[in-house]
Amino acid sequence: MSDAPQGTRPDPEDRLVQIELQTDRPHSARVYDYIMGGKDNFVADRETAAQVLADWPGLRTSMLANRACMHRMARYLTGLGVRQFIDVGTGIPSSPNLHEVVQETAPDARIVYVDNDPIVLAHARALMTSTPEGRTTYIQADMRSPEALLGDAALHESLDLSRPVALTLIAMLQYVEDAKGLVDALIAPLAPGSHLALTIPTGDLAPESRRLASEYTRRGIPMYLRSRAEVEGLLTGLDVLDPGVVPMPRWHPAPGDEILPDTATNMYAAAARKP
Repeated sequence: MSDAPQGTRPDPEDRLVQIELQTDRPHSARVYDYIMGGKDNFVADRETAAQVLADWPGLRTSMLANRACMHRMARYLTGLGVRQFIDVGTGIPSSPNLHEVVQETAPDARIVYVDNDPIVLAHARALMTSTPEGRTTYIQADMRSPEALLGDAALHESLDLSRPVALTLIAMLQYVEDAKGLVDALIAPLAPGSHLALTIPTGDLAPESRRLASEYTRRGIPMYLRSRAEVEGLLTGLDVLDPGVVPMPRWHPAPGDEILPDTATNMYAAAARKP
């Protein structure tokens, strides 16, 4: 496979470590890490990555576009005055991370990272490097348990949920069957004026996405693709920001950005405000 370098992290021999990390099955964060050239992955992750790249060699291009879109969303929300962020599904750190982008222009911003992969926990120190004026925190939690996530003591030590928060769900909702129920549960406790920013895979743009989703699902990572109308439905009750639900490269491109063809990516992007 030539789309990404071979991972070099040795698979652990200790059975307890294998059980905790579940190295015998792929994890979405580690598959992403491998495709993006990282080393924090295992055989099952690399095998899954090899197959999905064979089905769609353009996946890495779409992943890069997703990361660029996340950066633009972070800057945009910071420009709106947002100073508190909850990033769900953080993944293995790859600089610049969300807090680096946000605190570049808002040094006083506070960011809470959330993930359920123990490998991400091992990198938490990198995620907790903050400006003196701001704060970053990492909590290990599963987004499918929103009450536990939002009730975590470390989150409340870092953020004031009586004030607006930006909730970022970047390439995460495809792993949840009831995405609308999850979005509603995560948004409900947040203060009016809070924002939701998301990117989410679809079968509308790149036809290869459907094969990719089938392969992820076959290998134990259920993936649900959603149409534009379904993504719009996730935002019901919120005030959708311009330009609405659009292919990622078309969400507030920076001046001079090369706009990829819609078929070069497999995700929509959108942001909305809680009234």
